[in-house]
Amino acid sequence: MEQFDVLVVGSGGAGQRAALEVGRRKGLKVALITKIFPTRSATAMAQGGVNA
Repeated sequence: MEQFDVLVVGSGGAGQRAALEVGRRKGLKVALITKIFPTRSATAMAQGGVNA
């Protein structure tokens, strides 16, 4: 069985960014799970864009 240090649930913009940063900065092994294809997330589907 594969083991991970961090589990991120959801592959929207925030989930993908969290997984990327934790893996890159902390050097931890990250699993990112989602119930839909990542490009179909609410972030990708936002018609009006994302305000930051």
